[in-house]
Amino acid sequence: MIVSLCTIAYNEQNVLNGLFRDFREQSYPHDKIEVIMVDNKSEDNTLQLMKEFQETDYGFLDVKVLTSPKRTQAAAWNTALMEATGDIIIRVDAHSKIPRHFVARNVFNIKEGEDIVGGGRPNTTDGVDMWKYTLLAAEESLFGSSVADYRRPPSQKEYHNSLFHAAYRREVFANVGGFNEDLGRTEDNELHYRMRAAGYKFCCCPEIVSFQHTRNTLPKMIKQKYGNGYWVGLTVGVCPKCLSYFHFIPFVFDLSLIGSLIIWFLGHPALFAIISAMYLMFNLVNTVGCFMMKKPNPFFFLLPFIFPMLHITYGIGTMVGLLKLPFWKKKLDGSSQKRIEEVRQAIIKNTRKRKDEKREAESEIKNE
Repeated sequence: MIVSLCTIAYNEQNVLNGLFRDFREQSYPHDKIEVIMVDNKSEDNTLQLMKEFQETDYGFLDVKVLTSPKRTQAAAWNTALMEATGDIIIRVDAHSKIPRHFVARNVFNIKEGEDIVGGGRPNTTDGVDMWKYTLLAAEESLFGSSVADYRRPPSQKEYHNSLFHAAYRREVFANVGGFNEDLGRTEDNELHYRMRAAGYKFCCCPEIVSFQHTRNTLPKMIKQKYGNGYWVGLTVGVCPKCLSYFHFIPFVFDLSLIGSLIIWFLGHPALFAIISAMYLMFNLVNTVGCFMMKKPNPFFFLLPFIFPMLHITYGIGTMVGLLKLPFWKKKLDGSSQKRIEEVRQAIIKNTRKRKDEKREAESEIKNE
């Protein structure tokens, strides 16, 4: 089976060489891998690095370097899908690491009959200093980050609502189309919701694993959390069913703090004290858990302060998104739905084109 191995990147010159090394070392036959890279209008040397990889012969079936028409993740992924010709389409973020047998194991499970497969996606860091490891501990904690099942490798085959760095049969995109370009951080949630609605299952396999690099500074991590929360707020107006109640816990936490503070100023401090005490308890329990399950260092004592920063920032992002929602929705013109259909038609067209080329090649062999 031909595999389209796709990645998109914006200002990722510091991590691309590591990802390219992972591509080169894949055990799956390179002459059956089509590499598609999309530059998201980067302002550094990302595009140049992509072109250098393209110009070096690593034996791949093809290496395509494209430029996204918009500086959004959804638009970049759609650009990749429009050019993908593989039987299987695999999405890998630029800020990632994939083991040597990643592609091969995805292909194996697709051949076993699954339509969408993937594996656990734990976090990693691009450095070994104590501060980066502390941020990694915060990100890996259930309390500090997402409770999504796919973040942790399963012990046996499981079916989830979503997957990270997933492999899809081509037919999946031919049926549901591409990404919704109105959305920012939640384009995956919306796409996977449509896939589930179409009857597809997300198979998480224990032998498949990939890694996502954690933001290596606290300001970058806080910015990421704010952005995640912000797009959760906006997505309520587009596809509320693609979100779970877990997405709104930081928002509810912030509201409870604001509400209890107002009540306190009115002369009733008990509610604020109860909420604070409950949060402090969870905070300390999870901090102790990090000390016990990780290799602690002195910076771990800052975890009780890092956790609330992440939670409050995420909640503020959701608040801002909800406040902007009515004005944002007025700007939507329906072009994203047309784009979803354009991608679907391109997938179908490229499928037919590749089948015609295959038949022509087989005919030439017979004639010889």
